[in-house]
Amino acid sequence: MTFVDEATTTVSSGGQATRLYRAGEGPPVVVLHGWGGRIESMAPVLRCLGDGGWRVVALDLPGFGESSAPAGVWGTADYAAFVRDVLAGEGVTRAHFVGHSYGAKTALYLAASSRDLVDKLVLVGSSGLRGAPSAKVRAKRAAGKVARAAGRLGPPGRALRGAIHDRIASDDYKQAGAMREILVKVVNEDLSNLLPQIAASTLLVWGTEDDAVPVAHAQAMERAIPDAGLVLFEGAGHFAYLDEPDRFCTIVRHFLGEPGE
Repeated sequence: MTFVDEATTTVSSGGQATRLYRAGEGPPVVVLHGWGGRIESMAPVLRCLGDGGWRVVALDLPGFGESSAPAGVWGTADYAAFVRDVLAGEGVTRAHFVGHSYGAKTALYLAASSRDLVDKLVLVGSSGLRGAPSAKVRAKRAAGKVARAAGRLGPPGRALRGAIHDRIASDDYKQAGAMREILVKVVNEDLSNLLPQIAASTLLVWGTEDDAVPVAHAQAMERAIPDAGLVLFEGAGHFAYLDEPDRFCTIVRHFLGEPGE
């Protein structure tokens, strides 16, 4: 049994069950994992904050880890509302947030829509913006059009369509299963209009070799969020907090300050 297992329980909000992690005492910090992750994905962050005198709260977002998939096609607003309701059940009315990838996007949404809830905000490789498509993306879209046309040509065409889709689909899409419609919905959401509404002091942490969310998105977020700073981890990828866990811990603790400050 790991330290994560020892601190988890199951809670429910609005009929949706989730696995919740609680550890430590002090001011609350909420930690949200990325798409396809689970509480354990953030283990180094949980240790860092728990050892630093914080009350750490984390959860398996619905559809991931040991949490059941949502009923219906949720978007980021739904995930944010669920997190907010779970925290209310835990008596958390204001907290710092640390999120990775889609968890960061959810925290970003909360910081803009529930400003009183979010104190300081740490976003690691956050999704949330839609930029101009790369040449690779444009090529995939062109192939997708060919696949749709081929699908109208009977069994051989449908076989070709399937082969093309298998070739161009992302790993997340291939593995999404029952979460596929939700993935398509959240990937197509652009939260850029919400960034100027974020009042929380925001730390952006990005790997320079992030191939899931380009550094250009981090730079755009830094410009649009009123009080934001960007730290780049040279050579790190999308999981910068795992590539350099000690450095990440030091930077985040410094940003959040001493508990109770």
